[in-house]
Amino acid sequence: MAGEPKPVSPGTPESGEFKPYISASDLIPEFTLKAILLGAFFGILFGAATVYLGLKVGLTVSASIPIAVLAISVFKKIGKSTILENNIVQTIGSAGESVAAGVVFTIPALMFLTGGIEYFKYFQIFVLALAGGVLGVLFMIPLRRYLIVKEHGKLPYPEGTACAEVLVAGEKGGELAQKVFLGLGIGFGYKLLMNIFGLWKDVPTWTSDRRGVYPNMQASVEITPELMGVGYIIGPRIAGIMVAGGVLSAFAMVPLITMFGDALQTVVKPGIGDKLIHDMSFGEIRSGYVRYIGAGAVAFAGIITLIKTLPTIYSSFRDSARDIMASRKNNGSEVTRDRTEIDIPVIWTVIGAVVLVGFMAIMPNIPVNYLSGILIVVFGFFFVTVSSRIVGLIGSSSNPISGMTIATLMGTCLVFVGIGWTGDIYQPIALVVGSIVCIAAANAGATSQDLKTGYIVGATPYLQQIGLLIGVLASVTVIGFTMLLLNNSFTTTEVMKYDGVTITQTLSGTEEGPDGKEYFVYHNTRATGQVGEGIFLVDKTTREIAYKVTPGIGSPELAAPQATLMATIIKGMLNQELPWGLIILGMMIALVVELMGVPSLPFAVGSYLPLSTTAPIFIGGLVKYFVDKARGGKEESEVGEGTLLSSGLIAGGALTGILIAVLRTKDISPFDDKTLADFLAFGNQIGMGEAMGVAGDLLSLFAFACMGYYLYKVAVGKKAVAGGK
Repeated sequence: MAGEPKPVSPGTPESGEFKPYISASDLIPEFTLKAILLGAFFGILFGAATVYLGLKVGLTVSASIPIAVLAISVFKKIGKSTILENNIVQTIGSAGESVAAGVVFTIPALMFLTGGIEYFKYFQIFVLALAGGVLGVLFMIPLRRYLIVKEHGKLPYPEGTACAEVLVAGEKGGELAQKVFLGLGIGFGYKLLMNIFGLWKDVPTWTSDRRGVYPNMQASVEITPELMGVGYIIGPRIAGIMVAGGVLSAFAMVPLITMFGDALQTVVKPGIGDKLIHDMSFGEIRSGYVRYIGAGAVAFAGIITLIKTLPTIYSSFRDSARDIMASRKNNGSEVTRDRTEIDIPVIWTVIGAVVLVGFMAIMPNIPVNYLSGILIVVFGFFFVTVSSRIVGLIGSSSNPISGMTIATLMGTCLVFVGIGWTGDIYQPIALVVGSIVCIAAANAGATSQDLKTGYIVGATPYLQQIGLLIGVLASVTVIGFTMLLLNNSFTTTEVMKYDGVTITQTLSGTEEGPDGKEYFVYHNTRATGQVGEGIFLVDKTTREIAYKVTPGIGSPELAAPQATLMATIIKGMLNQELPWGLIILGMMIALVVELMGVPSLPFAVGSYLPLSTTAPIFIGGLVKYFVDKARGGKEESEVGEGTLLSSGLIAGGALTGILIAVLRTKDISPFDDKTLADFLAFGNQIGMGEAMGVAGDLLSLFAFACMGYYLYKVAVGKKAVAGGK
């Protein structure tokens, strides 16, 4: 070191002027090769885990603190590191999580749009993710001086400040990291025994008698470590609100539709093709009717959340624009700046943004034109500004990204409708605008937290900004691959015949069916007619439907709730074919919840997700409730042992889910008639898992309860809050 820095409490001004932990005059190792490589590795790791988690539950959790803890621990094992090197690791690594979140919330919607499936390929996903991630960083750079420096003390940036505390308390990193690694091990081992070996069921389920007084009610819980970890981190209040929405859908809406619908002898649209309600299962009623009610609730709740933040949005954009203009006026003379004040020049951010969007507009096989490019820049810069400031007040976890994306899509669709672009070919174009803006806003929120951390510890801004761009590039190389792998792994194909139905329209795409023959691919995105929505394999000769393909994304295993909602909004506004009665009903439910003083967005998301997903999240929230109670009502810090163990459970469970997807692919299987996952699942062969029936449900719940009890014991084991105080 050029000088031994004095330990200064993060974020504390001295003599009226803020002094970072490492002063601007101290020149210590920061942007080193080992920091870059480790940060890129964590970006890839947490990016892939976020893809799985986002597709499954439509929620993500911040990775900055776990990555900071792991960086300190790893460097202590392999050699010394400086606090600024550790900061670079978490800066690069956290970019992967934020970009992946924006991607999974939007891009999978291509699966549900007319013509969109043609763009749901690795190259297109890579380009869109890269564009959104880079724009999020570039658009944030001009805002740093105002939001991070000038507003220091006014905008707390909770995750960024907490991460700085972890880095300053680096000597405790090894002990803290043990809990993250322990959670990783437990998450991996638990899912290995359950999902790979099949020793117990992963979704205990009970459905009431269809002919009883309370028909077609289904109680289920997906007992995975990652969902318990999510529930613990978001806490009992939000987890409880989410499960309340799930209870309404599974315990009230589906039974109610069953009671009134079983006696009907006419088809009620949208439904499932031409099926009568009394022929539909619980899942089909939920998919054909309740899903649209939930979509309306989520859309309305997102808009309500955005409206609540309008005053902050207005002041953020006004003050940021004013500061940028003032900075330009003051830059007339050459000024020598300290190391901690140097950003990437604004001119490069402008050039980079223009070149990036222009390149996408002329690139083949990317649904972007010049008008949509302009909309990307306008909406992108606006919501990057909004996101960067809002997270400074309420934190990244409460950032209303869904509301911003919905507003972007609605604005884009209104422009398209106004100029007559209402055909099916414009659906993917509208989605791309929303996708890039969503990714940019999500990454900008994380970027601002990282820059706040750097400001507190004394990092060099332009090196952090370069690191963020590296993190984006590293993570997007695996995000598309992971998404496609998960989708293909959970895709199922079943024989499907429709008497008297032939597909006469021109079909070009082909796919091999289960029988080895080549079929045309027919993607029907409209919930009308006998066939209904879905992807079908059509016989080349007879033009009759032979198989129905159910993609993994959109299935119960990978519900992708946010992306499904985005597709619903686009189709509804451009084609005017939505079941508006059900949509409006969902909106009114969200309004009632909001009027009761309850946050409507988590409730709406819960009503849209399967109860099997929200129930284990609620159980994780209950564990957190009892932990806080045992600690005398004192909430655990963001770097407490229970929180870090939960972060490990999330990462371990999600990464094992990706491993399971790999094992389910036929390409790597040495067997002709089964996958490696089928070979390893010996539980059923010895009478365990599904073969145990009701006893299997009880065994599953017992295993889940044991994991929850262990999480509780770890969290209350030390009364003092683990942290860097």
